[in-house]
Amino acid sequence: MTSGLMAFMGVLAALLVAGAAAEAGATNALRQLKGREITAKFSGQEFTDEVHFAQAFRRDGTLDSISMGKHRAGKWRVVGNELCLSHESDEQRCYQVWMSGKTVQLRQPGVSITEDGILQRPAGRN
Repeated sequence: MTSGLMAFMGVLAALLVAGAAAEAGATNALRQLKGREITAKFSGQEFTDEVHFAQAFRRDGTLDSISMGKHRAGKWRVVGNELCLSHESDEQRCYQVWMSGKTVQLRQPGVSITEDGILQRPAGRN
């Protein structure tokens, strides 16, 4: 192989790798869900980090949560384009929902900390 052809092949390979990386990044980019999308995605599903917490979103608007082994009951609803959660004596908190595939990020407007996890079918828990 000539050095010119080898250089061309190297550049071509680099472009292909860069293109694949950009496509993967675009595929994994989170996008904000709107009202009806939130209801459709969360109803009957579980939001969890698979270690510390799990929240089961029942179709009737009830919320069954377990966090660090502690169970709590609550309610969920969609208000505008936000997912609003309330637990027993806590005040309601509303979140923007950002999603890509099963990956979910809950963002509270004005708060820099996010809640990250996945959305899946509810798992049996004790």
